[in-house]
Amino acid sequence: MRLEVDIEKKLGSFCLQSCFSVGEETFALLGASGCGKSMTLRCIAGIEKPDRGRIVLGDTVFFDSEKKINLPARQRRVGYLFQDYALFPNMTAARNVYCAAKDRAYADELISRFCIEDVADQYPSELSGGQSQRTALARMLVTKPQILLFDEPFSALDNFMRTRMEHVILDLLATFQGPSIFVTHDRNEAYRMAARIGVMQDGRIAEQKEKREFFDHPQTVAGARLTGCKNISRAFRLENGSFHASDWGLKIRIPEGKLMDGVTHLGIRAHYFTYVDPDSLQEENAPEVIQCRLVRVIEDTFETVVCFTAEGNTEDTPDALLSWVLDKKEWNRVKDQVQSGSFSLRMDTERLLYLRE
Repeated sequence: MRLEVDIEKKLGSFCLQSCFSVGEETFALLGASGCGKSMTLRCIAGIEKPDRGRIVLGDTVFFDSEKKINLPARQRRVGYLFQDYALFPNMTAARNVYCAAKDRAYADELISRFCIEDVADQYPSELSGGQSQRTALARMLVTKPQILLFDEPFSALDNFMRTRMEHVILDLLATFQGPSIFVTHDRNEAYRMAARIGVMQDGRIAEQKEKREFFDHPQTVAGARLTGCKNISRAFRLENGSFHASDWGLKIRIPEGKLMDGVTHLGIRAHYFTYVDPDSLQEENAPEVIQCRLVRVIEDTFETVVCFTAEGNTEDTPDALLSWVLDKKEWNRVKDQVQSGSFSLRMDTERLLYLRE
């Protein structure tokens, strides 16, 4: 069964234009807050009505503006896990599950499966975050949905409970036969939960692909930022095939065969710099070696982040500041030279990201 979504909805000055296809796998919608991810789910579920377009699940048309079809939410058989779980506050945990059930035995099975028997008689205000989420999951499944929608389901949980609930949902997805969509702004969450990822920016799907390919080769600035790339600069192609990275103040020689049309930005991940020992600078005299000026050092739990600018760069933009991430062992080896204020790094130009706006 495949879900096809191609819709448009105007929201004041904001226009949602969501277009993607999902087979029987989990598809993650990744994007910043306010970009239209949750609204897309609400349109699929029938809570909101798009202005135009089509939503089709298998042979069932949920919405078709040309044919004037708008199937009521109760007939769509959509399982929807809301951010706040949307439990009925005047019902116990068990009643929240039973109220949606047509099969009482199946409801009891889900209550047992999600380990909420001990809190079955408690009200939502008395439940922990994990208990509330398990209750909401049981209520979602009791209708035997054809598609599952998850709207940032871990946003209200602490790290420990988030990990436990990830396992619960991954177990659920492993046995569910149908499409599922997982909305998040957390790149690591998207990678763990989904097979494919679509990046939403300003109401549009900027790019979508298999998750490993997406993280290795994002094609847009929005995609690169959402995958955690900290270093992105506007870039202009020079006549000799090099690029001028204007925010970094650097001329970068591109490896042969890497040039492509439509590139507006270059990106490099913070792990892809290598310290150059001062004694070997003559040997390392190459365009990819950057003379650096230290700005600050940030101690992370297991890594060190060195923030720097290229020596002589006069650009005053947020993207002029570059980040280099290294492990503690390497930091201890080079910190005296780095903290002197001036040092050299080699950029791995084979790892450059070639991006468009």
